[in-house]
Amino acid sequence: MHNWKDNVYFVLVEPKEPGNVGASARAIKNMGFRNLCVVNPPAEITEEGRWFARNAHDVLDSAAVYPSVAEAIKDKAIVVGTTRRKGKRRGIITPADQGAEKLFRLAAANRIAILFGREARGLFNEEVEECGFMLSIPSSKMQPSLNLSHAVLIIAYELFLAEYGGREAEGEEGPFLVAPGPGLTSRLAGHGEIADLYEKISEALELLEYIKRGDRDLRNKITVNLKHFIGRAGLTEWELKMLYGLCHQVRKKVVRRGS
Repeated sequence: MHNWKDNVYFVLVEPKEPGNVGASARAIKNMGFRNLCVVNPPAEITEEGRWFARNAHDVLDSAAVYPSVAEAIKDKAIVVGTTRRKGKRRGIITPADQGAEKLFRLAAANRIAILFGREARGLFNEEVEECGFMLSIPSSKMQPSLNLSHAVLIIAYELFLAEYGGREAEGEEGPFLVAPGPGLTSRLAGHGEIADLYEKISEALELLEYIKRGDRDLRNKITVNLKHFIGRAGLTEWELKMLYGLCHQVRKKVVRRGS
């Protein structure tokens, strides 16, 4: 039987400390996950890094390494990020426990990537724009920034708990598990399959004269907002084809009208 946890990928973006990579491997294995991905990892996982990965060397040694975030997420249907910073460019920010419940249901049939930013600088704006929504972990104002591996552990823990979040009762045999919600078990298109769609949408908006005027770039704003919207919900293959068809019709009508 396929385990939903096999569809969850923890992606560390350009971590600098080998110890954090090792501790993250241990953290996800603690909660029953195995998929660790690293974008531009340290040149060497030191003995310290391996020590922090105690009893999780299998997860550490099998970690997938990527040269860019784009490569790491292209075959994932849903991409979310983690952040402690607020702001318009961060998109929709969801408490970790609420976001975990949605991801648990989506993971029944879809690959999910959870991005964790650099120790000192977090995720860059262009990486945030690839995310459907952002997960936030509440913390004290005296020390709001979490260690990278601690953040990984908390998100993995919230996902672990989400499996039991809808239980109605607990008997001697333990909690009743939550079945995935309606409409969330469909297979969604991967991030790489959708990437070209945004170019087509941008071209269609330009044809409709959503062009840059001064410091107002409405076309870009609409495209980014659509990326967040689609990233939260995902697209089935039929929906993806439908949107490609709409863009094609816009281009055909506008070009015909102008000729």
